[in-house]
Amino acid sequence: MDIKKQVEQLVGAANFDLRFDVLHLLQKAYRLEKNVKAKDALGWILENAKIAHRESLALCQDTGLPVVFIEAGKDIPISFALLKAIEQGVATGYARNYLRASIVDPLKRGTPSFVGVTSHVEFSSAHKGLKITIFPKGFGSENKSQLKMFNPTAGLKEIENFIIEAVRRAGPEACPPFVVGIGIGGTSDGSLLLAKKALLEKIDKSNQDKTLRLMEQRLLKKINSLNIGPMGLGGKCTALAVKIKTAPTHIAGLPVGINISCHALRSATMYLSKMREVL
Repeated sequence: MDIKKQVEQLVGAANFDLRFDVLHLLQKAYRLEKNVKAKDALGWILENAKIAHRESLALCQDTGLPVVFIEAGKDIPISFALLKAIEQGVATGYARNYLRASIVDPLKRGTPSFVGVTSHVEFSSAHKGLKITIFPKGFGSENKSQLKMFNPTAGLKEIENFIIEAVRRAGPEACPPFVVGIGIGGTSDGSLLLAKKALLEKIDKSNQDKTLRLMEQRLLKKINSLNIGPMGLGGKCTALAVKIKTAPTHIAGLPVGINISCHALRSATMYLSKMREVL
């Protein structure tokens, strides 16, 4: 099977099957919710996921803008042909799975297209082979992204207040319960990319870094006290998780990026370990 065909299948998996970690926290939220309307909404979300998996249907009518993360080991030569094959696999995966075309020219707009893949390539010595992640990002939540360039003297409380206010402003329009990705450090664009990558972490696993773990826990508690709740119906579950990633930054700055996902946090990953599988 060539890489284009494998990427096509990965597109279907990302759009039809809710990640196990997301499903796990949704089920937990349903069990714990006392607000009747909020519990009903969580039940509808879970039923939707069940039907989407069973019938190979899109989890959401917004099939997103496909973001592709490519991580290559030192044994994999990255070529134009390889990147083109991945891009073509995404495009045909959308078309053959009857997923809505939503990509347009930013100024002319016009007829939606299946072409419009955003790719990020990284190299890693941590593993061999190729890791490819498809992340269809819906724009109801993407539109609520935030960036703030803090003074380097800013404290945790100031940063946390900015994050909580961003979630409050997102409100029901971004289809809660959310997963909130936070990027701290790097550059302005780098912090926003970190925030998006944070959404790819296992959301039902604790952060290994103690400072970040405690910060995630504080933020989740405060966000869930906003009483926005599933689909804006109130209750204790405005967010399923908060995930934070950091990177070194300049002594004169402190960028903080926020990328929110709706309850349909969709991504799928495959690993190719042999050269013949990727060439």
